[in-house]
Amino acid sequence: MKKNIYFASDFHLGAPNREESLIREKRIVQWLDDIKKDAREIYLMGDLFDFWFEYKTAIPKGYTRLLGKIAELTDSGIPVSVFTGNHDMWMFDYLHEELGVTIYRKPIEREYNGKKFFLAHGDGLGPGDHGYKFIKKVFANPLCQWLFARIHPNLGIGIANYWSRKSRLAQGKETYKGDDNEYLVSFVKGKLKTEHFDYFIFGHRHLPLTIPIGDALYINLGEWVNFSTYAVFDGEKLELKEYKKDNKNPV
Repeated sequence: MKKNIYFASDFHLGAPNREESLIREKRIVQWLDDIKKDAREIYLMGDLFDFWFEYKTAIPKGYTRLLGKIAELTDSGIPVSVFTGNHDMWMFDYLHEELGVTIYRKPIEREYNGKKFFLAHGDGLGPGDHGYKFIKKVFANPLCQWLFARIHPNLGIGIANYWSRKSRLAQGKETYKGDDNEYLVSFVKGKLKTEHFDYFIFGHRHLPLTIPIGDALYINLGEWVNFSTYAVFDGEKLELKEYKKDNKNPV
């Protein structure tokens, strides 16, 4: 019986260029192929793509290996859930209709084997970061989405890729800022004041983190440009692991 639940985030496919993205995509597909033998469920928790916008009759070019592997997984009966992130928030219904995934745009709560999970990409949670929160509201506005859709894909995707090259990921590896300055740590502490959870799992932060907070555990999934990290819940415990590209066996 398949019992493992897997979590991964921030593939950022498309960055920094096609050649490096393709190498990373093949590694991700290999990981998905390896875990399918014991995966009860898979959560891909945002920023799968460095940019994604679904026009009415067009989607960004590429990523066929990943999309095909996800379709294979869902066709075989493995539920795959995809969160929208800040880089691919303009994901609408294509992946749901074509691949059979469930798409989440907001945090969700789940319970497995008596353990309560709080799951989210992580962007916009916690105090501060007001500039990003304002921009996110603009990008999520249906009128703004309609206006962007009026731009020809060649120009629209070109503009988006230009801004992606200026993102946090493009600036190199992240560093931990300390508990008092980490928005998601503050969010977890605040959430635990009103409700019990055993596990909080986020992406977005780009750092693999395992931090006990009270009786809960906060795990940040990191990203796949520098780390290739993921989490797995085996029904009893949740662990953060790294997938080695030169070794098919996770460590």
